[in-house]
Amino acid sequence: VGRFGLDDTGAIRVVFRAMGDTGRLQTADPTGDNYVTARASNGVTLSVNYAGRGMSARPRWKSLTVNVSNGYMREGDTITIVFGDTRQGSNGLKLQTMVETDFEFKVLADVCAVGHFVPIPDTPTIDIVPGNPEVWRAVLPSLRRPGERFHFGLKAEDKWGNPTPLACAEFRFESTLPVEGLPETFDYPLGERAVSFDDLRVSGEGELRITVLQRDTGNTVAQSHPMMIRQGPHSGYWGDLHGQSGESIGIGTAKSYFTFARDCAFLDLTSHQANDFQVNNKFWSYLNELSVEFLEEGRFITFPGYEWSGNTAVGGDRNVYFRTEGRQIRRSSHALLPEREDLDTDAPDANLLFEALSDEDCVVYAHVGGRYADIAYAHDARLERSMEIHSAWGTFEWMLTDGFAMGHRSGVVCNSDGHKGRPGASYPGASMFGAYGGLTCFLAESLTRDGVFECLRRRHHYGTTGTRLFLDVRADLITDGKCYHDDPNVFPDTDFDMVSQVMMGDIVQIGDAEVTLALEVSAQCPIERIEVRNGLETVQTLRGFSEDDLGERIRVVWSGAEYRGRGRETNWKGRARFDGASIRRMGKINAWNHERRLEQHGRDSVVFDAITTGNFGGFDVWLDDVANARFSIETNLGSLSGSLSEVGLEDIVLDAGGLERKVRIFRLPESNLNRTMSARVRIPLKTGTDNPLWVCVTTEDGFQAWSSPIYVFR
Repeated sequence: VGRFGLDDTGAIRVVFRAMGDTGRLQTADPTGDNYVTARASNGVTLSVNYAGRGMSARPRWKSLTVNVSNGYMREGDTITIVFGDTRQGSNGLKLQTMVETDFEFKVLADVCAVGHFVPIPDTPTIDIVPGNPEVWRAVLPSLRRPGERFHFGLKAEDKWGNPTPLACAEFRFESTLPVEGLPETFDYPLGERAVSFDDLRVSGEGELRITVLQRDTGNTVAQSHPMMIRQGPHSGYWGDLHGQSGESIGIGTAKSYFTFARDCAFLDLTSHQANDFQVNNKFWSYLNELSVEFLEEGRFITFPGYEWSGNTAVGGDRNVYFRTEGRQIRRSSHALLPEREDLDTDAPDANLLFEALSDEDCVVYAHVGGRYADIAYAHDARLERSMEIHSAWGTFEWMLTDGFAMGHRSGVVCNSDGHKGRPGASYPGASMFGAYGGLTCFLAESLTRDGVFECLRRRHHYGTTGTRLFLDVRADLITDGKCYHDDPNVFPDTDFDMVSQVMMGDIVQIGDAEVTLALEVSAQCPIERIEVRNGLETVQTLRGFSEDDLGERIRVVWSGAEYRGRGRETNWKGRARFDGASIRRMGKINAWNHERRLEQHGRDSVVFDAITTGNFGGFDVWLDDVANARFSIETNLGSLSGSLSEVGLEDIVLDAGGLERKVRIFRLPESNLNRTMSARVRIPLKTGTDNPLWVCVTTEDGFQAWSSPIYVFR
């Protein structure tokens, strides 16, 4: 206690960052986890209360308040707070699942009992460090030309996805193609969070996969994503362009954010996207300095940018990316900024934002975060070229498909929107985030700002829910059509080329009644299905197996959201029973939160407690004794049952209301080895409207990918 003392009914408050997932503090059960106590050195009565939100301002809206009553405190008296008091049987305090240097117990005091809490100096901090290694990750890009350099990343992660320096091993590498610069063996050193092998090259065409094996036993510890070596106009560069650090609402510093993206996630490009109403001019200048510091054309590309964070009522969240530094930030508001001298630079609704950016060399994405973008209220196709349809906040195909009816011609991007300091490898942890963060593959002529900006403006990219698969989607035309350099609805004088084939993201005018969509997919894991779509319609579902290949492997999947806004999380609680059969083994799908229940009970049941936010989760079971067996899936949102013999290739679906909320059950082969698929699909075209031709790929391990649509019109 300082020189003013602490008055009767005064209080101190300890506040924590919103996006940390430390265990919820409690004062009621001394034997339970996260039990908190407080005592005063002079014996006055203290009451302790925890609020998850509402008592403290963003970004530290989790707060523990200790109130004084029946007396007061003098200078030099002390209050001792024990977080995770174990004296009566509690296990202690569960710390957050993500690494953080200088995790703060930020203390504020209301010494005069007036309800005004003032930060005190010398905030206590601790370091939260990685745990023991659980899994090895081997990471490759997805597309390079013969002789073009690339990097191969290797790291060990702990249970919650943090790269850990606690791993060491002796490895040898096996590759499907000769790789110039890759050693045959490697001693992974203790103390490194990740290792990157740079300046690698492959001279000939083919598919490269690298397997990492223990040198002594020959056991496989990791296998890389596939990479196509193919001559052509483009290479594929992976980026996560949307996330933020602890200077706004996230975790860690902006500098560590860029470092992680390059050195631990092995990305080719990134951008920092802080909420604009928390970005003062000094921080904006610093972010511009960082983007220059980390820019290395040909190896790692950065873009200066920010998140325009207006409420949905005035347009909703947008991401702004500038080609060069030094541009004016146009904020949605100064909500958390004390400075007022530059209010005239604000753009308080999305239409005013587009107007203010009309002469800027920039690109805008619409996205869904806490606030979702209302593209009916505001959309400028000159600037807003793509929609972010997946992030750690969930999956939002509707962000793209809503625009089809409005004539929007937008591409697909996926990012993490990560708040945990791990761009490019953004695990949700044990918090409200229900999905692994997304990635975008940019098909560009070169890894330069100019090359990537040309890719962004032509929508030559595809997005995934975090995997790095190879995806190629093209439309073969019967007779040559006009492929426009820009959207002719927006740029009437835009140039065009006469072509017989177009790629994802292109806008093409033809006279024919159909096109042939040619697609190729190569993934790290077997492919479960590929949906070929024309707008909202699924034209054909492709699988690498038929009804005759199915075995006694049953997949149960839950998906969807409550609604489009902040409270979109759907909690699934239930039990799946396979009456008359017995479960030989079970495999989890997208079970990112290890504190959520998903486990086998007895010989024939699986119980689950899961969360979805537009994405999906579930499980596989391999069954024995299936003759005359039945299935029943009981959830808090509905039930589904039937004979197991009725479960086949096609989904049996329970519609659970909400926003595309459903439970599905279907059958798979005992073992599916199809990691590569290609197909040609003839698609009849509608007249008088756009035909947005795109694909959605789902792999057996629960990842998805979407191509930017090819917009065909007659």
